[in-house]
Parts: sequence; structure tokens; C-alpha cells
Amino acid sequence: MLIEAIRSKGHGLKLLFVPERIDYLGERNSEQFDFAFQRSVSHYRALASSAILESRGVRVVNSYQTIRDSGDKLVTTAILASRGIKVPKTAVAYSRDGAIMAAREIGYPVVVKPILGSWGRMIARAKNEDDLLDIMDFREAMSSPHFKIHYIQQYIDKPGRDIRAFYVWGEVPTAIYRISQRWKTNTALGAKAAPASLSEEQVDLVIRAGEAMGSGVLGIDLLETKEGDTLVVEVNAVVEFRNTVQVTGYDLAGKMVEETVRVMRS
Repeated sequence: MLIEAIRSKGHGLKLLFVPERIDYLGERNSEQFDFAFQRSVSHYRALASSAILESRGVRVVNSYQTIRDSGDKLVTTAILASRGIKVPKTAVAYSRDGAIMAAREIGYPVVVKPILGSWGRMIARAKNEDDLLDIMDFREAMSSPHFKIHYIQQYIDKPGRDIRAFYVWGEVPTAIYRISQRWKTNTALGAKAAPASLSEEQVDLVIRAGEAMGSGVLGIDLLETKEGDTLVVEVNAVVEFRNTVQVTGYDLAGKMVEETVRVMRS
């Protein structure tokens, strides 16, 4: 969709297939790109290739900094909370015992998330301390060091859905509900997408979150509480949008191209 949008608007295009590239550090931008859309699904390929392109003077959407900060749930939540943006109550513990103490203070149920990851993978809900002990035993036995950083978050009893809102250079052009009978509402796990209508307060929340994370083109996930609040739970810097286009009919790829070209020319 992005390729079609770029071509239909009369812009030149070259595809860079990251897994097949070999990049030599220290080279300049011999390919003469004005900017690049980063679409690597792999977080680390996106980070590495963005860093290299930026070192060559190429502007990347989104930037290395935004991808890095958004890809780490701990960093994302810390940035949002520091700007006064509403997020679920969250604690970070560095040991099994610390995680248990944090969960007691937050109050069960809690959600335990890896600080790196997407599509709802490796996220677990602990309804009580026995559940949390099982989760901690599993995490502490894993070899990856980031699983030793325990991100413990308040469980939000949402109304069978969450919201994926799209932030495009200061605007919120479209959004979807992700609806599921499961407590995880990721479309990668089977949730169904439907058009969403955001309140002015929710639009403002998305804009504030997008600005806090460095602007660009972002997918911002919102949770609605039974008390009527809306919280920002995650920010996605290499955002997928096929399901959104299918259910809304909105030309999101065209919007991404038009607004990015406008910003790059300003």
C-alpha cells in the first residue's frame, strides 16, 4: 500500500530489503534518498538499519530514537508518565522478591510484560500471588537478560476492546477498536478490527503521546477504564495498518506519504 501510494503521488522509490543488505560503516548517502520509511518488522533490524541510514544523513521515518524508545515498554511508559500522560500504574522490579512486593502494592490482578516484544507475546496475567510466582519462576529461568527486568502493570478491566489510534505528524486521521473475548486484544492473536470514533479528549491524548515519543508516524494503543478514563498503554513505531484500512476504508498509506513529504519539505 505504501509503494502504491508513493508511486501514485508521483514520487520516486527504491526498495531496500534489509535482510539482504551489507552496510559498510562510514559511507555517505551514495543512493541520494531524501528520506526512508522504516518498515522492518524485526525490531533489531529496524534499529540497526535506521542507525546506519541516519549516519549517512538520511532522515528515517520513524527515527532511530523513536523506534528505540517505543520498542522498550519501560522507556515508553517512563517518557509518557514524565509528561503527565495517563498510563496504567506500573512498577519495575529487578528481582523475584521485588516483583512480588510491587504486585502486592499495585493490587491483583497484574500484568507482567517483557520490556521488549510485540503482538502480545510473552505477556502474562497474574490473578493472584500463586500465578505471579509461577510467572517469576519461568522468567527467572530464561537466559535473555531483559526477562530479569520485571515490568509489572495494573490490569485494566477494559470493555472487551482496546483502541489502536494512528498518529501522523500531529494529526489523528483514523483509529480502530480491537475487539476480543480474550483479555489480550491484539489482532495478531485473533481480535477483530472495527472502526473507532474517538472523543476530543482521546484525540488530544494520542497527540500528546505522539509528540512525547518524537512525532512521525505511530500507532498508539489506548485502554478505556470502567471509570471513564482513557490510558495510553503502548506506542508502536513500525506500525502495521492493513486491518485498519480494510475496516475503515481510510487511505492511511496516502496520508502517511502526503504528510511525511510535507514535513520533509518544510
